[in-house]
Order: sequence, then structure tokens, then C-alpha cells
Amino acid sequence: MTLTSLTRDEASARSALLTVERYDIHVDFTGLLEGDLFSSVSTISFSCREPGATTFVDCAGDIARATLNGVDIDVSGAAGGRLPLPALAADNVLVVEASTTNTGASEGILRTVDPSDGLVYVWTSLEADEARRLWACFDQPDLKAPHGFTALAPESWTVVSNSAPDAVDSAGDGSRTWSFADTPPLSTYVVVVNAGPFHEVRVQHDGYDLGFYCRQSLRPHLERDLDEMVTLTRQGLAFFGEQFGYPFPQERYDQVFVPNLGGAMENWGCVTYGDGQLFRTPPSHAQRATRAEFILHEMAHMWFGDLVTMQWWDDLWLNEAFASWAANWGMARATEFSDQWATFLAQHKRPAYEMDMSPASHPIRSDVADVSGAMANFDSITYVKGQSVLHQLMAYIGEDAFVAGLKDYFSRHAFSNTVLADLMGAYGRAAGRDLSGWTSAWLDLAGTDVISLEGDLLSVQAPEGQQARPHRLDVTVFDADLTRTGTVGVQLEGDSARLDLPEGDLRLVNAGDLTFAAVRPDATSRRLMLERLPDLPQPLDRALVVNTAMQLLLLGEAAPRDVASAFSRALRTETSSALVEPLLSLGLTVAERWAPSDEAPALLAAFADAAAAKAAEPEHRQAALRSLAASASSDSHWAVLDEAVAGAADNDLAWRVAVRRAELDQYDEAATDALLASDPDPDAPMRRLAVLAARPDAEAKEEVWRAFFVDYAVPSSRETLVLGSTFWRPGQVDLLRPFAHRYLEELRTLKGGLLNQGLIIRAMFPLGAGDAEFLAAAQEAAQDTALSAYARAQLKTNGFVLSRILRARTL
Repeated sequence: MTLTSLTRDEASARSALLTVERYDIHVDFTGLLEGDLFSSVSTISFSCREPGATTFVDCAGDIARATLNGVDIDVSGAAGGRLPLPALAADNVLVVEASTTNTGASEGILRTVDPSDGLVYVWTSLEADEARRLWACFDQPDLKAPHGFTALAPESWTVVSNSAPDAVDSAGDGSRTWSFADTPPLSTYVVVVNAGPFHEVRVQHDGYDLGFYCRQSLRPHLERDLDEMVTLTRQGLAFFGEQFGYPFPQERYDQVFVPNLGGAMENWGCVTYGDGQLFRTPPSHAQRATRAEFILHEMAHMWFGDLVTMQWWDDLWLNEAFASWAANWGMARATEFSDQWATFLAQHKRPAYEMDMSPASHPIRSDVADVSGAMANFDSITYVKGQSVLHQLMAYIGEDAFVAGLKDYFSRHAFSNTVLADLMGAYGRAAGRDLSGWTSAWLDLAGTDVISLEGDLLSVQAPEGQQARPHRLDVTVFDADLTRTGTVGVQLEGDSARLDLPEGDLRLVNAGDLTFAAVRPDATSRRLMLERLPDLPQPLDRALVVNTAMQLLLLGEAAPRDVASAFSRALRTETSSALVEPLLSLGLTVAERWAPSDEAPALLAAFADAAAAKAAEPEHRQAALRSLAASASSDSHWAVLDEAVAGAADNDLAWRVAVRRAELDQYDEAATDALLASDPDPDAPMRRLAVLAARPDAEAKEEVWRAFFVDYAVPSSRETLVLGSTFWRPGQVDLLRPFAHRYLEELRTLKGGLLNQGLIIRAMFPLGAGDAEFLAAAQEAAQDTALSAYARAQLKTNGFVLSRILRARTL
């Protein structure tokens, strides 16, 4: 069935006509124990402001029967995921019985069989309009209503939903019925029912009942990290409750780790994560920080997205940007990850600059004509630039006013829907300022300002045809010994300003990372920041230099050899855990992807030498060994790795070494098979697939390709991105050229839900092995409206980065 996408005008008309009083939804999981059948009965109580009017209900399943106010509806008229409703009364009860066997494509629901023990798990994830695939509903964010769920499931299964179960009763025939307390008024996309023989841990803290769930085969990994996740959850709930002036109003808060989910979903009181977050080996600092960011990001959505919800998808950024910003703010203020803003700047802000400087740039607040257009905005501009702009707003109006505005916003709009003006009005009242100009400049215009400092003149180059945005930023000056001589705060309201700066040699523009802008340093500062990067005193200062160096690569104003060398030097002396892994990641990227082929081997060897030296430091050993495994080339490198593998308690490093040896055409099939047989990880076959992906062999590449695009056998997780990068090895351009062009064809027929499709599109773009011929084809494909808006945007963004890589290789 081809589904019709709900338009903004249709949603507005239906919202003006209807008020949904409640949903009572019964779901049946019993057909999923050994088969693929999911069924539901949805009872919708709603009122109509114009009795006699007609509308439609969303339902994309196979409809068996429907009644309106006790009278059968002719369901043969259902089409495109819509069931037309006849003349409505003032008060109505609609009952729709539906089912689906589309439970293996991650479209709203996924049934997964754990290969290690044969146990079956089922998750649902309903953003943006996937609820209609499972049960009848008015599937739009501004028709919020309480949901009452009951679920029939095999007796060995646990069912989790947004609220606590009121009762669990035997239903005979080896099944049980789970009855859940009503939710508060919620949008249809943030409700959930997950089921399976989960391992469950419950912890009581601070008046909350905290639940953690995973599949049985991952129980040791959940329990290993349980204390840390409990601590983060407690810290987040306390911090956000206080800062937002509105404690999370439900006792139960569950976090469910499920297989093959490409990200996470902020279901009210029952967050669902891909279980790649339960790391199969003790996690590094960066992995722990990433998981902490996930936990706090999804938690922040309880307020921004669930408690208060956008009226329509053009304000999607209100959800995602706010949750992203709040997660980093909470990590820095309330957890052990106090240097999180340095990690964000060095590692995570770069993709937003890449997209915003590319032809895919769009305003943070975009026009979304229908729901299908919303997916295109699940991108770095929404998540990363959006949160950076909120960070700038806090600097612009002050933290006290920013927090006061949030408290006002939540108190006024709890369990309702809003538009951007509601949020900005709250900030304006708190700050005593008219923010309409700021709002228009930052949220309604696309592109990145470039800020330069020459002498005492600070100037802004706006994107073509635009005025410079207002910027609140700092400039910090250092002398030749890198002693800070002073910081000047700047409130820039035009395209230039004369600054009264202290004397000094190195001037860091946008110190503290208060604004979102590319920076073009003066010549002396540019030289010193690359030469003296390790000597800057504060992690955030060093992170700013790392970010600026990557921007200069994009601008074509720095050579890869200079940036790669600076990163390798800095790595040797870096002490902050917040920056070691970003330097490892970016140092490897610049050396192997950005550098020309005649310079890359030496730069990569220098990077590997630095990683090997870093591995001697216990605190950073694990991360350094992983990067060494990705870059090793000399006998001394292999000696360090062989010793580490021999003493390792798990197989993670051995797999990484096997990947690198395979890339160097040293594939050992017997050793790989033995490694697979010894690995208890249920996803270990994917590690074998990574070894094949690295091989300079067409047959091996073809097997990996089939796993991605034919069998859809690659579990969705952050490791999907790693597998894609492993496939596109920079030294294999000739071998990979046909695959690069096949990628463009595969984009036309991708299957799966929003999160999973997005992962594949990003993972398999041939950034590491694309050439000028592919770039031209990708740029042409980016104009093809037969591709999804999200795919076209990714082609434009990654095509832009590839073009800059190809140009940088000539510097």
C-alpha cells in the first residue's frame, strides 16, 4: 500500500474540527511469538465541533471491521492509510479492528529473533506518523489525548508501555493480558508498547521507580553499567526538574534497550534505545559520554516534545535542538562529564557546519508541507546547529533569563501544543527584550556566517544576499607563552566592529564557543594555533582550535598535512578525556581521507606512532589501541597490538586488528572464523562482516553490499556507520568505483523506518573512496525528486564535503 502523507492544511482542518477525548487501544502480540502477525483494536472517543461533518481516521493496517457510534462502516473505502468516516455526531466512539504482518521492516514495529538464543523481541517506534501502521488514530501531533493500553502477549513475555501496569492477568492458552494505567494527554507519536522476554531491573530513587530492560543475552552488559546509568538518570531528572520548574510528573521512568533500532525514541516515561548502547566491551570515555548524551537527550524530550509538543512538524527543531542542547548543558552542569562542551565542539559540531555550508543548507525553522517532509529535517542543522543557536541565545539574553523563560514556557503550556512564538515570547518576557529580529535572523535564514579578525577589526561575512546575524561572542588573547592576557566580550549587531583588544600574539575568536559561525583567524593566530595547539591551557580552547582547523579545511584555507600533523602532535600530550578521543577520530580522518595519496601513508604512520605512545597511558589506553588498530603499518605498531590482544579480556581489539589486516590484504579466514566462534556477542557476525568490508576483494565487498541493500541484515546502530566507513577504504578507489554508482541506484528502493533508512544513507555514502566522476553523478542525483528529501539532502551535504576533500588534496 502506498500511504498518503498528511498535509499541514489537512491536519489544521482536522484539528479545528475534532477534540480527541481518549484512546483505548488493545494490542495482540501472540501472533509474533512464532509468526509475523500483530493486531489491534482501537477505540477512539472524540467530539466534533460541526455535527454532520466528515473526516478520516489514519489506519494503514488491514482493517477487518470498523464501527462509528455502533454502526458498521464500509471499510472497502480505505485507501492510502486512511479510512473515511461518515457524518459525525457531536460525541463519537470509533472502533477499528486492524492487523499487519509488516513486522520485519522497522516501519513502526520490528520483530527480532536473537540469534544467540532464539528469543523474540518486539519494539514499536512511531515518529513521525507510524502509529497508523499499528492501530487507527488521528495521527498528528496536535490532537493529544490520554491513551489506555491493554496488551495480550505470550506468558513468558514482559510488556512495557508509557505508564505502569495496573494488572497482569492470565488469559489462558499460554498468554497474559497486561493492563496499563492511562497516560496523560500525549501525541500519537510518543506512545509505545514493547514486548519480549526482557531482563528487567528496577531501582527506587528520589521518589521515582526506574526500570531498565534488555534482551537476555545482553544481561551482563546492562548489569555492568547499571550503576552509572542509574546515576545519570537520577542526575538528569533532578537537574531538569529544578531548571525547568516542573519535575517529571510520573513515578515510573523506564529505559528499554532493544535490538536493531537505529538511535532512540523519546516515548513518554518509556524511552527506547538501540541496544548498541550496551557496549559489548567496557566502554571508553567517549562511548560513556555518548550514552550519557543519549540518556539526557531523550529525558529532556519528556519536557520538550512530550509535555509540550510542537503543533506541526515545521517546529521539529523545537523538539530536537532543545533536547540536544539540554543534554549537553545537563552533562556539563550535573554529571561527571563536566567538559562536555569541549567534546561537543571538537567532535560533534563539525557535521552541522558541513551541512550548513553546503547546498543542503536550510533554515532551522523550515516549511514542512506534509509529514513526509519532516524526515528531511532529522539532520545536523536541526540537532546541532539548532542547539548551538539555543546556546547563543542563552549567551545573548543571559542564563538567568533563559532559565526563567523555560520555566514560564512549561508552566503555561504543559500537556498542550505550541508554536515558536510561544517559546520566544517566554524568552522575551524573561529578558525584557524584543527578540523578533534575533528570531528571524537565526531561525529563518540558512547558511553560516564567517567571522574574521584582522588587527582590531572584527568582521562578519554573511551568506550571499543576507545581512550578518547578531552575535554575542568572546575573543580571548594569549601572548607568545600562551598566557591569557584578556578576554573581550562582543555584542555584534552589524557586519563589523572595532575591538579594544589586549596585546597578544594568538587571538581565539568565538572563545567559549558561544555562537555558531565559521572563523577565519589572522595569519599569525592561524600559524600559532596549529603549532601550539597542545599548549593552550583549557580544554575548551583546544577544542576551539580543533574545530577551527576542520573549518579551515572546508574553506580550503588549510592543507591536510598541516592539520593532520597538528592533531598528531596534540594527541601526544592531551590529558583531557573529553578531547583524546575526538583527536584520535579526527586525526585518523584527516590523515586517511583528506590527505593526497602520496602524503597519506606518512601522515597515517605519524598518527599511528602518536596513538601507540598514547596507549602507554592507562587512562587512554583503550581508545588509543583502537585507533592504532585502524592505522597500524609498522612492526612496532603490530607488536603493541599483538601484546594488547593477548592480554585482552574480550574480542573487541582482536576484531579491530583483523579489520586492519584485511584492509592490508592480510585476510586470514581461519582466524576470523575462530574469532567468530569464540565471541559471545549476539551481533558478532557483524564484526566478521566488517573484516570482509575492509578487504580489497570484489567478492567480499559484494557480500557486505548484499547485507546492507538486499538482505537488510545489518542491525541498526552507531556501528552501522563504522561498517560503512570500513567498506569505503580510501586506498581502494578503483575497486569501489562501481559500488559507488550502485549506491545512487539503491537510494531509490530503500526499505525500513525513518531511523534505519537514515543510518544506511549516511553510512554507505562513499566519502572515503569517491572520485570526481562519482561526485558529478551524486550532484546530479541530488536534484532527482524521485529520491526522498532526506536522501537528496545527504547527497548534497556529503557531496559538498567530498568536493572539499578532493580540493584539499591539491593544496
